[in-house]
Amino acid sequence: MRSAFVPVLQAVVAAGVAYAIGYHVLGHSAPFFAPVSAWIALGFTADRDLRRVAELAVGVALGVALGDLVVHGIGTGPWQVALVLGVAALVARFLDRGPMLTTQAGVQAIVIVGLPAVGASGGPVGRWTDALVGGAVALAVAALTPSDPRRRPRAQGRAAVEELAAMLRLLARGMRGRTPSDVEDALIRGRASQPALDEWQDAATAARDLARVSPAGRRHRAELVWVGQSAVRVDRAVRNARVLARRSLATVEAEPPHDLAAVADAVDRVALAADALAAALGTGSEPLRTREELLRLAAELDPFTLTPGDWQAQSLVLLLRSLVVDLLEAAGVDARTARETLPEI
Repeated sequence: MRSAFVPVLQAVVAAGVAYAIGYHVLGHSAPFFAPVSAWIALGFTADRDLRRVAELAVGVALGVALGDLVVHGIGTGPWQVALVLGVAALVARFLDRGPMLTTQAGVQAIVIVGLPAVGASGGPVGRWTDALVGGAVALAVAALTPSDPRRRPRAQGRAAVEELAAMLRLLARGMRGRTPSDVEDALIRGRASQPALDEWQDAATAARDLARVSPAGRRHRAELVWVGQSAVRVDRAVRNARVLARRSLATVEAEPPHDLAAVADAVDRVALAADALAAALGTGSEPLRTREELLRLAAELDPFTLTPGDWQAQSLVLLLRSLVVDLLEAAGVDARTARETLPEI
């Protein structure tokens, strides 16, 4: 309750302001959908995604508009409810891929057609204008209320990169002990990390959108740009790590057995650098340790020196080189420097 107090207070004030605008400015006797739209769009959580608020606000306004059109055009009834729901859902899906807009458009359309007398004031488009007012007030509150847009992408970035580090440690253990089960588990863990990576990228995009319009977020634009770029590059790194794990599985199971101790040591060092990157992302600090560790490792990744005479182990080193370059870019090293650090082959 303590954590929800301030967001609820903000949403309550927004609902009251929306109602007052509908009543006093627009002259509607019962601007029911103005506070409804404001409350639905804002909710009671502190981490307000501007895109989510906009989706909900547009969804409410769209559903109310379509419901008003149906009520004033063909009346109410079972088939009218079915018709307006179908149209609202399809139009919402056309406008936006997010599920919230479609859900709210359908719900509000049903409310308007099913309960046509609720809040009916202001003529044929009165309820629609009330919904627009509520959505506009909600967007203003979400954009202008003080908040730190870095919190969510920081936390999700740290969690995603920690998953990559854990996967790499498991992979290194499987290589060192030549245990296929560990390598398989690492591959499974790498595949399971994709939702966390997607959430991180979505959070970084939403934070950048908020920073464009929020006075509190403008001073953090540089960090948010870096976090967004890191999210894309870490995603590439994880994909390369999965390829490395798949190739490692075949090498570990091969006969005669291959000595992968040197490759496992290198993978362990990448995992340590990933842990340092996760800590830097979580605190918003410069990933200096990550850069130092990876630049030092990159200079040693010569497959002919690290694993002489074993072409299968050398192929793993080549895959590891791509992974290291991706993480260097995620840590803020430009692509040219990252590639030039690698020994020539």
